[in-house]
Amino acid sequence: MIPEATAFRRALHGWFRANGRKLPWRSAPDPYSVLVSEFMLQQTTVAAVIPYFGRWMARFPSLEKLAVAPEADVLKLWEGLGYYSRARNLQRAAKLVVGELGGKLPSDVAELRRLPGVGPYTAAAIAAFAFDRCVPVIDANIQRVLARLINFREPVQTARGREMIERAAEAVLPRAGGALHASALMDLGATVCRAGSPDCPHCPVRKFCQAVEPASIPLKPAKRAIVEESETRAFALARKRIFLVPAEGARWRGLWVLPEGNALGIPLARFTYAVTRFRIRLEVYEARPASGWTPFPLASLPAMPSPHRKAVELALDSLRRRNSSDE
Repeated sequence: MIPEATAFRRALHGWFRANGRKLPWRSAPDPYSVLVSEFMLQQTTVAAVIPYFGRWMARFPSLEKLAVAPEADVLKLWEGLGYYSRARNLQRAAKLVVGELGGKLPSDVAELRRLPGVGPYTAAAIAAFAFDRCVPVIDANIQRVLARLINFREPVQTARGREMIERAAEAVLPRAGGALHASALMDLGATVCRAGSPDCPHCPVRKFCQAVEPASIPLKPAKRAIVEESETRAFALARKRIFLVPAEGARWRGLWVLPEGNALGIPLARFTYAVTRFRIRLEVYEARPASGWTPFPLASLPAMPSPHRKAVELALDSLRRRNSSDE
């Protein structure tokens, strides 16, 4: 499928040694730091993850520290990254490794799959980056590189598409140096073989690429329609305390949110945010504290989802401007 695999790897690995990204979890890739980075990078960009990774490792420097931490502290440190089930699963994985596996993260892909929140990609990535295993690691960047490399002009998310990309990944695997190889493919896709407009003139493996129109590859199914929704929340402030309630449902379990409210008067805040395929218009109105609402000091609010944290900030700013104009 891919001729001259040895020459391909030589060119790719040489380019990576000179041009690979300097990422904090690569500087000392012990299994725990790789585990943390891979959980954080699920559905989140590298740029967004970098500051969170540093704060996390300072607060929870080991599996043991994470395993015994209060969940509220874990969610608070994750605040702003979204998809909070990742934080809960990461702590569950730490507890399992510490409690049942002697504190050592397994290196085998099948064993890694037993951990909460670890799917096929995450297991392969941990095996490669933490233990240097030569296994196919296929994220969106690598998928794009491989699809272009073999000029695969069918949707990559079908059963046949996944099979062809997997075969391409296996065809270029080295016998040793799994971490370097996976990192090189990943960085090539992130910086050169980019989505939309690849920088083909500067690609180190251009001569091996079979793509005729690389910008059109990979083919993906049509995106699902956006669902428009709206919600109204109450903002109650008394004695420099904001009243919140525990979030309902699985999405934000363990976090605190503004209570549901009524649209009375002029909203203190109004904006739109997105969650998966939902586009939600949020409006926040001033209200009086009600039974069942819990007060929190402004200086020490609990873990909150980003839209509600933003709503609090906008509402406070609106009140300050209103009070200033009344003076």
